[in-house]
Amino acid sequence: MFILYILSSIFLGIGFYNRSALFIITVTTLLVICRFFLILDSTADFGTFLTYLVTYFLISFISRYLMRYAQTVRNDILELTTALANALDSRDANTLHHSENVSKYAVKIAEKMNLSKELRDSIRIGGLLHDIGKIGIPEHILSKDGKLTDEEYKVIQRHPYIGYNMIRHISNFHKNGVLDIVLYHHERYDGKGYPEGLSGENIPLVARIVAVADTFDAMTSSRVYRAELDLSYTLEEICKNKGTQFDPDVVDAFLTIVKEH
Repeated sequence: MFILYILSSIFLGIGFYNRSALFIITVTTLLVICRFFLILDSTADFGTFLTYLVTYFLISFISRYLMRYAQTVRNDILELTTALANALDSRDANTLHHSENVSKYAVKIAEKMNLSKELRDSIRIGGLLHDIGKIGIPEHILSKDGKLTDEEYKVIQRHPYIGYNMIRHISNFHKNGVLDIVLYHHERYDGKGYPEGLSGENIPLVARIVAVADTFDAMTSSRVYRAELDLSYTLEEICKNKGTQFDPDVVDAFLTIVKEH
């Protein structure tokens, strides 16, 4: 039983890391009182109670500190990633906040599809970084006012590989799907996308989600080569490409979100 009380103290610190110290002290004290009086020990005295109290305070506050530190690191990474994405988008006034928008739309789709918080966090970061490879694309191609030549389009198609190579050394991105988003967000459900021509469920789900969010924001934003497109036209085009360019389940989740708003 005493192990359960220790675990309770650990989870108290983790679960309520953002609550005040007074709250942690109060709940921990109640926990120690239960521990002292419910687990009978003929040798227990007031000194034993104080020992329990100090020990459990230490466990709760160490757990609280570690959780707060982990959340601080996570928030710092997210803020840094957002700043990097904004720096990339600022190269062109027409794409300002594009990465933030893609990230936001993709997370909403993930929520509608009831994906885990871990996957939603990966999608948030992956959405911000999905176009990071465009840093390696010449300015005159990115900002060209008119149709790209075949050679220029081939250069554009390299940006998933460039982005992947830029961040592939971050070990956590291998595990959480961020690299999959950067590398595969231009793959098509019918296998006609790039860079590797993957199809169907061979394309990681996180990349299929970002693909829909990316297309929606790109079509509803102005570009150097065209004005922003009407919302109804954009939704019609996304529906038209359901099962060819886009994962049908992802499109259905996205359209449900649009109807609800």
